Amino acid sequence: MKLVHVAVGVIVSEGEVFLTKRLEHVHQGGKWEFPGGKVEAGESVAQALHRELKEEIAIDVLSCMPLLEIVHDYGDKAVKLEVFLVDNFQGEPTAQEGQQQAWFHVNELSEIDFPDANISIVEKLKALYAQR
Repeated sequence: MKLVHVAVGVIVSEGEVFLTKRLEHVHQGGKWEFPGGKVEAGESVAQALHRELKEEIAIDVLSCMPLLEIVHDYGDKAVKLEVFLVDNFQGEPTAQEGQQQAWFHVNELSEIDFPDANISIVEKLKALYAQR
């Protein structure tokens, strides 16, 4: 089974997180997700993160920090997510592919329908913000 390597950006601002909703026709369609995308051949994870966030939500990442790494098997495909906390960026995040978008408070994330691989990200964020 192919492992899809993905760079994921958790876009945070003032205790809120920016999410987009996956289009219905794609894998895990109709669920909310943290923006990001596939790491291309010959590209570093940092380069992929910058490129994907520019393409998907029109922001420039000024700095970020690693949050966690997740490997998840969906049965039909497996993903390796390298997740970064992005709290220093330029521009206003705006979905560029016609999908729904919204800011959610960290406390609301447990109520949202995410792909299973994203549940660990939600738990990590809640723990992180509980300490603040």
